[in-house]
Amino acid sequence: MEKHQSEWSKSIPFSEQKVIIKRMFTFAKPFRKTFYGAIVFALLLSVVNIIMPRIIQTFMDNYLTPKTATQSVIYFFAALYLFGVLMKAVIWFFQWFLYSMASLQTFQYIRVKLFEKLHTLGMRYFDQTPAGSIVSRVSNDTETLFDFWHVFLMLLTGLFAVGSSFVAMFMIAPEIAVVNLIFLPILLVVIWYYQKFSSVIYRNMREKLSQLNTKLNESISGMTIIQQFRQEARVNEEFEAINEDYLHTRYAMIKTNSLLLAPIINLLYAIAVAMSLTLFGFDALHSPVEVGLIYAFTTYVQGFFNPMNQMMDFLSVFTDGVVAASRILKIMDETEVTPQQNPGADKKISLGKIEFRNVSFSYDGQNDVLKNISFVANPGETVALVGHTG
Repeated sequence: MEKHQSEWSKSIPFSEQKVIIKRMFTFAKPFRKTFYGAIVFALLLSVVNIIMPRIIQTFMDNYLTPKTATQSVIYFFAALYLFGVLMKAVIWFFQWFLYSMASLQTFQYIRVKLFEKLHTLGMRYFDQTPAGSIVSRVSNDTETLFDFWHVFLMLLTGLFAVGSSFVAMFMIAPEIAVVNLIFLPILLVVIWYYQKFSSVIYRNMREKLSQLNTKLNESISGMTIIQQFRQEARVNEEFEAINEDYLHTRYAMIKTNSLLLAPIINLLYAIAVAMSLTLFGFDALHSPVEVGLIYAFTTYVQGFFNPMNQMMDFLSVFTDGVVAASRILKIMDETEVTPQQNPGADKKISLGKIEFRNVSFSYDGQNDVLKNISFVANPGETVALVGHTG
C-alpha cells in the first residue's frame, strides 16, 4: 500500500526532525539523572585530556631541556602520568556505562509503551498494516534507538573536547590558537555538506535494502505460487535488478565516506599542525620556543580535530534513529483505537439468543468482508464464521 511504503524513500525536513527529537526526549525524562551523570563524566574526561599534555610539557621544559631531571623526578612524572591514564580510563568507563545504561532503559521503556499502544488499536489498523511492519517497529526500530542516544553523547563529548582544546591552546599561545580557529567554520561546512549529501545516498541505500528484504520475504512465502506459474526467471530478474541498484548505492556511499570522512579531516589537521609549527618557527627567530610547549600545543590541535571524525561517523546512526523514531511516533499517534464499552451500561443478558439480520462489515470502510449476513445463534449453539485462511 502507498501508505506503508518504505520510510527511507522519503526525506524528513529539518523542522520535522527537531520535533521528532524533542518528542523522543520526553521518553528519556525518567532516566535523566543517569544521563546527567554520564555528561558530568564526559566533562571530567575533557579536563583530564587537557591536563595530561601539560604534565609532559612541564617535564620536558622544566627538567628534560635544562638537564636537571633526576631519577626521582622521572619516576614522579611517570607515576603522575600513569595516574592520569588510570583516571582517564575510569572516567571513560563510567561515562559509557552510565550513558549506555540510560540508553538501554530508555529504549526498553519506549518498547513497553509502544506495545501497550498496540493493545489499544482497533482491528482495522491491523488489517491495513502488514504484520511484519508492526513487528519491525516494536523490535528493530526500538533497538535502533539504543545507538541513537549515543549520537548525543558523541556530540557532547565532541563539543567538550573542541572547546577544552581551544581553551588549552589559547592559554599556551593565544595568537596561534586564534589562527587555528579559522578551521572551525571549514569543519562545520564539511560536516554540513557530508550530512546533506550522504543522507540522500544513505536513504537510497536503505530503501534498496528494504526492497531486497521485501522481495526475499515475498518470494520465500509465495514460492509455491511462483513455481506453479513458472515465474522463477521473472522473479530472478527483478531480484537481480534491485540487488544491482543496491550495489551501486553502496559504491556511492563508499566513495562519499572515502572523500568526506577521515581523509579531509586528516588533511585539515595536517595543515593546522604545519601552520602552527610555521608560526612557532617565526617566533623562534626572535626568542627561544620551548619544546614541551610545542608538544602540548600540537597535542591540543589533534584533540581539536579528532572529535570531528567521531561525530561524522555517527551521522548515519543519527539518520537511522530519526527514521526509526518517526515510525514509532506514527504508531503512538494512531487514532484507530479499539471500541470502548459504554461505562454506563447496566443491562443484563437474560436470554442467550443472538440474531444477525443483513449485517455488512468492512475493515477499511471500502471493501466489505461480510455482506448482508443473517444468522441466528440459539441458546446452547456455537456459530463460527470461517474465511479462506481458516
